[in-house]
Amino acid sequence: MATTKWDIDPTHSEVTFKVKHLMISTVTGKFKVFEGQAETESDDFKDVKNVEFKADVKSIDTNNEQRDEHLRSGDFFATDEHADMVFRAGKFDVNSDKLEGELTIKNTTKPVTLDVEFGGVVVDPYGQTKAGITVSGKISRKEFGLTWDAVTEAGSVVVSDQVRLNAEVQFVKQA
Repeated sequence: MATTKWDIDPTHSEVTFKVKHLMISTVTGKFKVFEGQAETESDDFKDVKNVEFKADVKSIDTNNEQRDEHLRSGDFFATDEHADMVFRAGKFDVNSDKLEGELTIKNTTKPVTLDVEFGGVVVDPYGQTKAGITVSGKISRKEFGLTWDAVTEAGSVVVSDQVRLNAEVQFVKQA
């Protein structure tokens, strides 16, 4: 049976994160440049395998250039040495609500389990077959070497360890 390839459509997808700041509010950010692929054994989006997602960490955007530059620095992502964040999963059943794989940030790879909601498959007005999924989860940034920390005079943590991830992804079936 032939393998069908699917690519992420970046114009109809987004990858965001949220992290607590001063433990009283939440800052949202996104990666503006990313790509991803998956394969299936049939033309529908069932029994997905070889999932790979890659984000260009230099494209991080929190709507504050000074903060973005700090996130790109050695205190956090060290984007001069570690340009990409990569997620890989061997296979995924769309009827499951979990996606297990490995996330690599700053040359540190850890297993992660993400929540998934399958949106379905549809043919768009241009004849392209598309599949949609929502992916969410939480990671510890410190487990991936993003260890910068500071404490306010009152003893509050500046940036929480827990980061919430969310991706709204639309795949396009390749010819």
